[in-house]
Amino acid sequence: MSTIAYINVEKMSFSYQKSQFSLNDIDLELYKNEITALVGDNGSGKTTLGKILTGILKPCKGNIFINGENISKLDLGEIGKKVGYLFQNPEKQIFATSVYEDVSFPLEINGIEPNEIKDRTDSILAALEIDHLKDKYPFNLSHGEKQRVALAGIMIHKAEYLILDEPTTALDSERKELLGSMLKNLNAQGTGILIISHDEKFISKYCSRVIRMKKEGGIINE
Repeated sequence: MSTIAYINVEKMSFSYQKSQFSLNDIDLELYKNEITALVGDNGSGKTTLGKILTGILKPCKGNIFINGENISKLDLGEIGKKVGYLFQNPEKQIFATSVYEDVSFPLEINGIEPNEIKDRTDSILAALEIDHLKDKYPFNLSHGEKQRVALAGIMIHKAEYLILDEPTTALDSERKELLGSMLKNLNAQGTGILIISHDEKFISKYCSRVIRMKKEGGIINE
């Protein structure tokens, strides 16, 4: 394993207003050369931690570094180019009138050349087996199809780290195999991955490290 963590969490604590839930003094290191699973009971804070790591939620105290940079000094757009985040509900990430427009939009606003936009968009749609849906209205798709559209939208950024919240929900066994193979290939090419999941079979097959959230707001490395 690399001795340098891509994401480093130091003594981080977080709590919601008007709630007894809290995360307390979390120390965590995530590496690019492994696929890590984040597991735990419902309500243990897995999704909350994922959102904190991507700047969606702000910690009450402590520091989070992405590739050596403190995320408190980065805006969400800057963080998003480094760490892609897949929401548990994919409808939070789709917005356009067609699948192709939804996936290609981030490249357009970043001024990428049209030919490269087409090549990269066609490639990611084909890899996720949703190229036949490119002209469809995203909100009319099944949950699994919406999830793959949302995943395409974050993967097209070529972020160096991906955090995926329950990515196997509503996927059949064939689609899970497709997703797992793709994640292994991405990891082999240098993309770090954290999978938030209850899918023990998927975790045991594709993840090399497991981190468990405790009810009292801490974590255990397994």
